[in-house]
Amino acid sequence: MAGRTIALAIVALLSIPIFAPPVVGEWKSDSWLSNIIGPERLQHGDEFGCHGYEGINTSDENWVIQSCSNYLSEFIDASRWGHRPISFGIPGDSLDRGTANSLLDAGFEIVGDGIGDLPSGLSAMERNGGSLEKGASDITLLESAEEDSLLSVYWRARVDDLRIREDKEAISWLESQEVWLTTWGEWHHHQISGNVASESIETVGNLVTVSLPEASNWAVPGSVKLQFEGGVQSVSDSLGNEIPQYSTSERNLTVGWRTLDDGVILTIGRGTELNISLENEVESIIATPLSTFNDLHHSVTVVGHHTTNLFQWTSDFQGSQLRFTWLVERPASEEIGLAIPILTIAVLVAVPVSIILVLRRDAMGANDPSS
Repeated sequence: MAGRTIALAIVALLSIPIFAPPVVGEWKSDSWLSNIIGPERLQHGDEFGCHGYEGINTSDENWVIQSCSNYLSEFIDASRWGHRPISFGIPGDSLDRGTANSLLDAGFEIVGDGIGDLPSGLSAMERNGGSLEKGASDITLLESAEEDSLLSVYWRARVDDLRIREDKEAISWLESQEVWLTTWGEWHHHQISGNVASESIETVGNLVTVSLPEASNWAVPGSVKLQFEGGVQSVSDSLGNEIPQYSTSERNLTVGWRTLDDGVILTIGRGTELNISLENEVESIIATPLSTFNDLHHSVTVVGHHTTNLFQWTSDFQGSQLRFTWLVERPASEEIGLAIPILTIAVLVAVPVSIILVLRRDAMGANDPSS
């Protein structure tokens, strides 16, 4: 009897993995975020935002919003301009109040792509540039972008086990355009900084001073067009260091300036003050904030949706000049294959049978007078 009790106990223990309910919240981490690929993309100028948890509807399960932010922040900065992620991708064309509040509480500022009627504190990004999937791209759509707009181009490398092929022709065409290559968060905060800088201008004699205070979140530079009469002698910071000039072909956001026929375009960093020394005394000046860096026609970002594996999502773009907004989704743990359940069932059968045989043999031995 004791032997049978032991056998049944072993069977019960071995049955737990099969008959117990599945564990909720089993997730793995994408090590590429902090290993090689992530740091390279960050240095390149990409942005890392959130897309929640794989297989979870964010609007139904608001806990994934803060959790995704924490997960991403453990591995990498969201941008060269700030640590915490501010962009979140949510499917659909509407956002309920509870989800909106959870986004705001977690520090998100941007929701994409296509959601309208957002509360104060959240800005919408629209999927308006088609896709980079081969056979699905639309260069006509890309050519028709409005001035000062941001074009968001869709990209997803895999759907389940299906690998999506990229459109090399569309990629090459985008890379050749005279547009600002940027990201959601960079474009958004560049506008904010430009508006602030345009309102912080002072003139004394032949000196124009432009200042931009520190930011509470991302420290993205802002651009402003200054129109005046006369030439520029120099542009320097408050310590007297000269600020570099950039050319009309510069497509990546950087602090600097370039001359115009009637003034300058100035891109100023957060927490700095720049002095423009003119050849003549300033009589009048017009300041206009710029939505697009370097006064380029429009801006472009490629948005990597449902990015569960950064290596797979970036492998087709090594060396590309494009800038990406990666919406990172924490991947679910891989499902257990059939091999483990089959092995477990085999053990369930073999162990009690072996124990019973041993007990019978011992019992026969005990009853054998010759033993």
